[in-house]
Amino acid sequence: MLNLLIKNGLILDGCGNPGFFGTVAVEGDSIHILRGDASDLRTKRTIDATGKVVSPGFIDVHSHSALTILADPRHEPKVHQGVTTELIGIDGNSYAPFPSEKEFRRFLRYNSGLDGDPDVKVSWSSVSDYLAMYDKKVAVNIAYIVGNSPLRIGAVGWQKKQATKAQLQNMKALLREAMEDGAFGMSTGLDYPPGRFADTDELVALSGEVTRLGGFYHTHSRYWYGDRYLDPFKEAIEIGRRSGVPVHITHMFRRVTNPGGARPILGLVESARDEGLDVTFDCFPYAYGGTRIIIVFPEWAQNEGPEKLLDVLRSPDARERLRNEVKPRGLTWDEMWLTYFKRPKNKKYEGKSVSQVAEMRKQHPVDALCDLLVEEELRVSYFAAVIDPLTINDFVTHPLFMVGSDALLLGDFPPPMAYGCYPVILGEIVREEKKLSLPDAVRRMTSYPAQRLGLRDRGVLRDGMKADLVVFDPRTIKANAARSNTRQRSTGVEYVVINGQVVIDNGQHTGALPGRALKRGRVSARP
Repeated sequence: MLNLLIKNGLILDGCGNPGFFGTVAVEGDSIHILRGDASDLRTKRTIDATGKVVSPGFIDVHSHSALTILADPRHEPKVHQGVTTELIGIDGNSYAPFPSEKEFRRFLRYNSGLDGDPDVKVSWSSVSDYLAMYDKKVAVNIAYIVGNSPLRIGAVGWQKKQATKAQLQNMKALLREAMEDGAFGMSTGLDYPPGRFADTDELVALSGEVTRLGGFYHTHSRYWYGDRYLDPFKEAIEIGRRSGVPVHITHMFRRVTNPGGARPILGLVESARDEGLDVTFDCFPYAYGGTRIIIVFPEWAQNEGPEKLLDVLRSPDARERLRNEVKPRGLTWDEMWLTYFKRPKNKKYEGKSVSQVAEMRKQHPVDALCDLLVEEELRVSYFAAVIDPLTINDFVTHPLFMVGSDALLLGDFPPPMAYGCYPVILGEIVREEKKLSLPDAVRRMTSYPAQRLGLRDRGVLRDGMKADLVVFDPRTIKANAARSNTRQRSTGVEYVVINGQVVIDNGQHTGALPGRALKRGRVSARP
């Protein structure tokens, strides 16, 4: 007997093809596509999808859920958008492998303003053990990519210095082991120490290992590099050219501080493709970007890890230098909003701009940030108006675009894309603005990212594929999160099925946790 029949919906297969009406049958954790009368089939349950779209589950290629989902495995902000698979380990900041629990704890503290610091029991020493923490214990599927920061910590340390030949060989060995355990490739976050300290030659050498093992290179580019406009992306493409690795540029946008428009940035990717290089990119449909607030502090302050940074933040002499060097990440301190405060006395700053917080504390903005980071043990997060809103559609409608939410799920005022990324595209860009067709938008959320990752059994509705499904109403799907009221779930996604189990049922989370740990080069095992 079948587990589930989804009847009468417009089936979009994820490949960009026009939809057709039919029935999706779920048997175990796999699907069958049926046409014609299915009334004689025996099933435990039937969902009538009249007027709705049935599509593959959405795949997020830039997720900051690595730790938050272990603390909150229902993962409601993302599942209510239709997300069924997330890529974690991005921005060079991943959590395996680490040489010791001590170094893991140091990195957890250092990166807490980006990925959080929930009370998670550390019980892994390898990527394989780490992935087991997710398998059938969280709502969505998890794919993992190893960051270059733990590789550097394990082989070089936290300092800014060039890796020796022996240290580079150690990093290669750690990378090979991670990929043999299932990682899909390597990520970098070249604004984030200690991964930031890797030079281009080091990244080319590591990417060569990724190439040999069939993975890809996922990069948050070095935005402070060269002209701070095109040169960061040129470096990413050069790494692909020299190593042969497929390159994926994450959250690629025209920033408000860039001296030119969107077209030259997109032209770089187009020229690379014309050259024969495998280059893709993702972005999200918002003018906001967020991360850990320590990103605004200069390299010299972060050269030796969290303890050195805290010493700098406390030092009166260093404070004087910082007041001259630290600038807003965007246009002004007025458009950087803080979140993720755990100390009760600091909760009043949730959602306030840096300027407002400085005024409330009667301090210079840099002094206010220094004191708060010391009090909060570096965990403060922010989001800011850093992306030119007039060029968002240039990126989102480009043929090489796929969806990566870059969603931080921290604090009382997380960035709104944590709750609304996919519905914004389907509800506003597709339905209201008609900038993308519905089949093409679904393709950029499903088969295209599956192709980038190398997932062979997800992302397409075809007989025998895994039963990751979304049923949504194209007339009503809507993102409800806004800058001043961010923690609002999206609406219009009525059913979400993951590995054959219903996780969203008529708009409500069932509590099911059927997510699997997906591994590179393997068809997902049956439960």
